Amino acid sequence: MTFQPLRMDRAQSAIVRPGEQQWLRAPQAPIERWPLEREAPEHGQVTSLVRYLAAAQFPPHRHPQGEEILVLQGTFSDEGGDFPAGSYLRNPPGSQHAPFSTDGCLIFVKLNQFAVGDDQWVRQQDQGSAQQLLHQFASEQTWLLTLPGDLPDAHLFQRAELLVITGDVSLGGQSCPALSWLRLSVDQLQQITATAVTRVLLKLTGECATSAAEQS
Repeated sequence: MTFQPLRMDRAQSAIVRPGEQQWLRAPQAPIERWPLEREAPEHGQVTSLVRYLAAAQFPPHRHPQGEEILVLQGTFSDEGGDFPAGSYLRNPPGSQHAPFSTDGCLIFVKLNQFAVGDDQWVRQQDQGSAQQLLHQFASEQTWLLTLPGDLPDAHLFQRAELLVITGDVSLGGQSCPALSWLRLSVDQLQQITATAVTRVLLKLTGECATSAAEQS
């Protein structure tokens, strides 16, 4: 069967909710993947949820264009240490590791999507603040946010990507519970609502005249 790229037209909005796709067994079992964006079968740009079952180990591998990770549940580990839920990691282009999880974990991963020149290692932990800037480079910002609450100056950007960590958001009357993934225009982002306390990961991309961090 010929492989078809999955949601790689990033000008198109997309919403994926839990239960709308099946977990796929990775070749490196016991590891399962829930692909959200996928350029090619086993290389290229990928955005996915990845579930490590207990005692899962991934063989050593390199990240040609970087790897970005948010630990959602459990503890994710590699040669650099143990990273509990709420850990945000950026492994720059050319980095290598052999990750594993002793008791199992769930992570959100973006592979091979670093901008040219972005070579910063990042290790941050969710502080629980209303707005926490995790990373900023060129025309991209990554935040942890609590909703309902103020958004960063999203109108300065073109596109938004949002992962619901806990709670529930609504867009156009449609509920998006925890582990929902949304790729939106910034106009659509401004329509997001949350009635209960909700924690989200937000990525803003595109040309911006002045960063939200510089304005604060």
